[in-house]
Amino acid sequence: MQPVHPTIRVLLVDDHPTILWGLTALIQGERPRMEVVGSASSFDDVFSALRNLAPNIVLLDIDLGGKSTLEILPDIVANPLTRVLVLTGTRERNVLDLAVQRGARGILKKDASAEQIVKAITKVHQGELWLDRESLTRVFDGMVHASQDQRPDIEQTRQASLTAKEKLIVAAVVSETGATNKVIADQLFISEHTLRNHLTSIYQKLQVSSRLGLYVYASKHNIGKADAGGEAGMVI
Repeated sequence: MQPVHPTIRVLLVDDHPTILWGLTALIQGERPRMEVVGSASSFDDVFSALRNLAPNIVLLDIDLGGKSTLEILPDIVANPLTRVLVLTGTRERNVLDLAVQRGARGILKKDASAEQIVKAITKVHQGELWLDRESLTRVFDGMVHASQDQRPDIEQTRQASLTAKEKLIVAAVVSETGATNKVIADQLFISEHTLRNHLTSIYQKLQVSSRLGLYVYASKHNIGKADAGGEAGMVI
């Protein structure tokens, strides 16, 4: 008997009715694998929908009524169960890179095919990044350079706060960049739930927000067996 996978709950954030109509038709056509649980066309609508609809994926336009949703992106991803996939017409690299730095898990251009949109939603929901290699490299390099400005004594204090178990988890995560949480949890003989709890604690202690941030931090500070050759599509 095939295992039953929960339906991916998608929230659409865009102020163009035609685009909302097309995305809704596309995603609803994929039921029961995924479904549109709602849409938002203003900042207030976004926060109301996040509270009431509990989406797994937010398909987010950067420009919403003349305002940049990058301002609220960190608030959207504050819920670890919600992941953001940006769908945008802009090609400004600095804007797209900032979206990823603020928590977006992927970037889709508005001229993406229906197949690409469905695949991106699925992959991001599974914990992967949806970025081309060039974008991932730029973001990675930017995070490394930014981390060079950190004061060493602060970083030593942060690293010293890790427990022995957390250090083992960091080493496992950064040495297995393509592995899912389940694979890593199995290697460490713990449950996925326990792993997620440990990762939340590690993120807070090291002041990073994701597995990508942890990978960059560990590479910079030689924690675990990090490999600097990460590529698009790795599980973060």
